[in-house]
Amino acid sequence: MKVFFVWFKTKTRLSIFNRISGLVPREGIEPSWGYPRTILSRVRLPVPPPRLNCKVTFLMVRLGNIMSQIIAIVNQKGGVGKTTTAINLGSYLASNGKFVLLVDLDPQSNATSGLGIDSRDLEVGTYEILLGEKSLRDVIIPTQVEGLKLAPSTQALAGAAVDLVDMDRREHRLSDALLEVRNDFDYIIIDCPPSLGLLTINGLVAVDKVLIPVQAEYYALEGLSQLLRTIGMVRQALKPELEILGAVLTMYDGRNRLSTDVMAELHRFFPDRVFKSVIPRNVRLAEAPSFGRPIMEYDPWSKGAKAYERLAKEILDLEHSF
Repeated sequence: MKVFFVWFKTKTRLSIFNRISGLVPREGIEPSWGYPRTILSRVRLPVPPPRLNCKVTFLMVRLGNIMSQIIAIVNQKGGVGKTTTAINLGSYLASNGKFVLLVDLDPQSNATSGLGIDSRDLEVGTYEILLGEKSLRDVIIPTQVEGLKLAPSTQALAGAAVDLVDMDRREHRLSDALLEVRNDFDYIIIDCPPSLGLLTINGLVAVDKVLIPVQAEYYALEGLSQLLRTIGMVRQALKPELEILGAVLTMYDGRNRLSTDVMAELHRFFPDRVFKSVIPRNVRLAEAPSFGRPIMEYDPWSKGAKAYERLAKEILDLEHSF
């Protein structure tokens, strides 16, 4: 166990924090009832009374024996809100005091551009991680959301499926790379490509749980059986402990009877594993990526923003069962 005690005044920002395992001091956060926020918020330790010459007392703790939860957002069908879910779920988890890493495993780099980062300006990304040319720490970059970091994707990732074929442990490349940073974050979210190829298999092997966004349309249900078979194969051959966290309905329109029918069918596929939070079809939600901003910053009062805020709270409520 490594424990760092840090005493300083409000509005003081110390660059040394950026050097210590990704720890970043947060301004204006006061401990409540004698307990501080920690890098892993599931742990609470008592704090001694603050010194008289300090306005705020911070205690930052890093526990080496507690690892982050890794969640893959997967659906082989494109256009179901997968990347939108990855960006906005990660943003709202970070806004709740969690340290979050978003891994863009999609060659289209939508999660990267959706956070305002142009992949064409990047020299390295997840491609170099999978090939072992760079460590994950060399690739991770900050985002505009405090507490949220990104392992970006570049156009080079499009060739990874071919380059990985003859490599040892080709299905475990991402899992092995994540080991060095797993203790640095509360949550690691992997945005998988819209396919069931080698990149998605890497994502499934690397994670603890799978979150499946399902568009409220008929064709969105047709691919679920194939996705569930793929998850079953990964469990059988590569990762027996892989679990389905649940399914979340996206692009829902309550005025449309089809949306209601799809929701009923979704409950049949995933009994007791469909999130109560339903993501509506929302113009502001669709606009946000073009401005390179998550919905919580683009329009926090929109219906889409409120829906993702509720989804993040649902996942946080499940934390005690992890």
